[in-house]
Amino acid sequence: MAPPGSFSFPKARRLTRASEFEHVKSKGLVRRGRLLMLSAAVVDNSGPCRIGLITSRRVGSAVVRNRVRRRLREIVRRHQHDLRQDLWIVLIAKRDAASASYGSLEDEWLRLARRASILL
Repeated sequence: MAPPGSFSFPKARRLTRASEFEHVKSKGLVRRGRLLMLSAAVVDNSGPCRIGLITSRRVGSAVVRNRVRRRLREIVRRHQHDLRQDLWIVLIAKRDAASASYGSLEDEWLRLARRASILL
């Protein structure tokens, strides 16, 4: 695991199992935006915040989906120290995220995170 002040975003900080995504979907709260949909669930004693990203084929080709995922991962990485502990978050990219700029994706992420009250 990375040191507490580090800005790395290792695989241990990501949701990877289908059961984890299902838990967030069933128990979490949802905030919808034009570019993203954010779901967040409190998981007791889970430690640092864990994030899962979903980009379906509706977003675009594999190249486009990977670009959107890289941008979202970087946005979350830069703001990870502003997030509350013991949270699992799922970010779902909508079709318009493919043509959105990095800045507009970051603005949407911050707006949804504030609305979901997951920022410190």
